[in-house]
Amino acid sequence: MAAFCGVLAGVSGVAAYAPSGAIVATRNANTLAGRGCADTQPPTRSEGPSGGPSSAIDAQEILASVGEAPYAWRIDTDALTWGANVAAVLGVADVAALASGRAYAQLVDAQSGPSRFAAVMQSAGKDHGAGVPYQVQYALRPAEGKDLLWIEDSGRWFAGPDGTPARAHGVVRVINERHEHERRLSYLAHFDPLTGAMNNQHMTEVLQATLAEAVRFRSSCGFMLLAIDNLSRINEAYGFDAADEVIATVAKRIRAQLRGKDHLGRLSGNKFGIILTSCTPEEMLVAAERLLAGARDEGVQTAAGPVAVTVTIGGVTAPRHARDVRDILVRAQDALDGAKSKRRGSFQAYRPNIEREAQRQENVRATDDIISALNTRRVFLVYEPVIAIHTRIPAFYECLMRVKRGDGTLLAVNEVVPLAERLGLVRLLDHRVLELAVEELAASPGLKASVNVSAASTVDPDWWAGLGAMLRANPGAGERLTVEITETAAIHDVDDTRGFVARVKDLGCRIAIDDFGAGYTSFRNLRKLGVDLVKIDGAFVQNITHSTDDRAFVQTLLDLAHRLGIETVAEWVQDEEAAALLADWGCDYLQGLLVGLASSEKPWLKNTDAAVASA
Repeated sequence: MAAFCGVLAGVSGVAAYAPSGAIVATRNANTLAGRGCADTQPPTRSEGPSGGPSSAIDAQEILASVGEAPYAWRIDTDALTWGANVAAVLGVADVAALASGRAYAQLVDAQSGPSRFAAVMQSAGKDHGAGVPYQVQYALRPAEGKDLLWIEDSGRWFAGPDGTPARAHGVVRVINERHEHERRLSYLAHFDPLTGAMNNQHMTEVLQATLAEAVRFRSSCGFMLLAIDNLSRINEAYGFDAADEVIATVAKRIRAQLRGKDHLGRLSGNKFGIILTSCTPEEMLVAAERLLAGARDEGVQTAAGPVAVTVTIGGVTAPRHARDVRDILVRAQDALDGAKSKRRGSFQAYRPNIEREAQRQENVRATDDIISALNTRRVFLVYEPVIAIHTRIPAFYECLMRVKRGDGTLLAVNEVVPLAERLGLVRLLDHRVLELAVEELAASPGLKASVNVSAASTVDPDWWAGLGAMLRANPGAGERLTVEITETAAIHDVDDTRGFVARVKDLGCRIAIDDFGAGYTSFRNLRKLGVDLVKIDGAFVQNITHSTDDRAFVQTLLDLAHRLGIETVAEWVQDEEAAALLADWGCDYLQGLLVGLASSEKPWLKNTDAAVASA
């Protein structure tokens, strides 16, 4: 034990411990690390509870029990001395084979990481008397034919008179399980576990490096976005396990078609990214054809049975058509979308399109305008009256959204909603419109109003939560609110729409189908939905004085709605002649130029003010 008392004291500043009453040997850099064992004073023996001496700590026994083997290395002679437990820790049969630093170094796998020799002899630290700590990990093959052991080597080296390392001591331990765990975590941080392809983040990093290299050497690289066609149907028909088998097999087939210098990544469930190093547009086309053939020529055998698979590919060359990673990904997606719209199972290369680029820039500007308008409360309402056809008294007002830019101009009315739907912002707008409408209802107890709701909001939990909270906070508002959904949204899934209608009515609101007639809903579905009101699409109403077809269509809609007990609104009514026809056919309400277009004015407030003044 005496040979290694300084080792225990000098490594990492850790204390060995034993039950009360035992001698304690401490790894203390200030007392033992800088001195040899010969200079170390005998430890003080403490007394046990009975006053008699207790047993001293056996450092070798402690190290052996925790799987650590101590060593001392004289660098000038290359002599390497080990603790008695080294054979058990490292699994070596001949400890004499480890008697020198050179002999031990020959057992270290040169590719596994920095060695002890490198940690000591190439250290940038300086020894000021307490030694310089080091810790390295490397792989060791203890004997020919044995598996590699991963070793953690911790110690301190001490300088000689010339300041260079003269001796070192420390401990080694086997960390196979920890190394495998760390290796697995590192792998999962960079690769997809199902396919072995790079994950999204790692692929983006490699794509960035590939693009930078292409720019530096004035060459070209390619990027292809490959999608497995109809994977959702495979999920439904065969189950998720079969779909995973398809994904893994497709990845294997892709990899088999790639050159050694190319890279494969998995972007999402059914999409792979393929980085083609030093690739021209012509070479990308050849690669795409190989990939298409490799995917479709043979079915995929799964546990659920054989599955036919095709893939669709979009590609872009850079830096010719894309100057950064974002542009590469966006334009590869554009090309993929184009290939899908043309024919699934095909390839399309990105081609510049002035109109498409202008639209994308407009989308970016519109997104900024809409988000900014929401944040700075530049979304406001205008109100269009819906009047009773016989009394010409407003029955309710339709609340229509307007969005103002920062310079005071308005976003085009007919473009805001389609644009917001395309950009995924329509639910935010719907929520704001609902807030404004309920605020107006709460401020004006005599007002009745309607709001339009997009298909996305009908299934949005946040919209439902907002509606419920607003109506609870403003009792009586729900009974004066009508919620309008378009016919196309209503017929997309009749059962879901029935649920939506029921929930709206449970909150006390009325429900209307807007633009009725455009989607050709059957009246059987209309009866199932249980709506209170249908608004006949103005495209059919505006020409009823001139078109016999439109007259017949509108008259039939009105007659059937009347028989079902559903109230009706005719939109886009232009003149009294049309109004007279609609009245004769049993229409209940009018909306359009004849009775007043949308305005930011609030007529109901004028009526209230007049009533107060007359009182």
